Amino acid sequence: MLKRLLTGWLGLALMVVVSLAGAEPAHYKIVTGPERGTYIQIGQDLSKWVAQPAGIDLDVVASKGSAENVQRMRFEAGVKLALVQSDVYQAYIDMANAGNADAGTTIRPLRLIMPLYDEEINVVVRADSPLKTFADIKDKSISVGLFGSGTAQTATTLYHLMFGQTIPEQNIQHLSNEDALAALIVKKVDVAIIVVGQPAKLFNDMNPELLQQIRLLKVDPAAPETTRAKQTYFPTTIRAASYPNWLKEDVPTLTVKAFLVTYDYGLRDTVGNLNHFADSLCANFGNLQEHGHPKWKQVKLELPPLVRGWKYYPPVEKHLRACIANHGAALSATAAQAAKPRATCTDQERLLLLCK
Repeated sequence: MLKRLLTGWLGLALMVVVSLAGAEPAHYKIVTGPERGTYIQIGQDLSKWVAQPAGIDLDVVASKGSAENVQRMRFEAGVKLALVQSDVYQAYIDMANAGNADAGTTIRPLRLIMPLYDEEINVVVRADSPLKTFADIKDKSISVGLFGSGTAQTATTLYHLMFGQTIPEQNIQHLSNEDALAALIVKKVDVAIIVVGQPAKLFNDMNPELLQQIRLLKVDPAAPETTRAKQTYFPTTIRAASYPNWLKEDVPTLTVKAFLVTYDYGLRDTVGNLNHFADSLCANFGNLQEHGHPKWKQVKLELPPLVRGWKYYPPVEKHLRACIANHGAALSATAAQAAKPRATCTDQERLLLLCK
């Protein structure tokens, strides 16, 4: 009985997934991020462990990042899923509410599937730089990331929150993550801001000699700049264990949330395929956490309340909430069963190794 309670919902979801194995797969795309970033690895995990069992051929597409992903999710044929930073999503909503018609046209039909994990804000300087904390970057030359990237939105928002002004035009450069680090090392910029989930291939794949020429700035929790930044961003830690060939100690920083996003689709086939995707996400969530990028271990199978202007995609929300409710019921049954005094085992239970 206990085993049936624990596996009933997942078994049903898996039956749906298995039934799709012989069907012609739907061909969809998910837009992610740079080739050596975390988003593209998350997309690859979703393609392998969730979409494929659901009968969806999910092409994982590299991009500049979140702002580009919003545009492609909205307007590019075949793009059914996107990874988007929370501050980028909110920036579109704020602009729409302020009367920007293009922002409203872009963001209002988009819907969230679920929150994923936090991405760390890496504020990188040269190893010999006199800068110590985030508050020291004012009036320095800064690479904020490419136009269309989530990093660019985060970097400019962070600076504005901390210092009450935009980055002076003469101090800002829009470079890719790799080019920003190269420019930093040869002293073409003072600071490179990079938003990426740890552990990031960007840093772990770097030449060890070059890696020793850069370091991370810390967040000073007592600084007024930090208090202002925490209106939008949240304290976290970049762990030395994430970069054993680089960091000697943990580095306090700030973080931004990543979301899995789709569109408010109404076509029957698309709705059905995304429902199958949701069932597969539920059924294979353990595989994502066990075999996927380490960031999956931070993801919770939950749908928390959203801020005003944000909406879940209703068909998928219904499937995921049913899954979450069944998980909760199964866990409660497990706890209740564990708390009961065990009756004498039957011979059949012993044969099936159900009790000792």
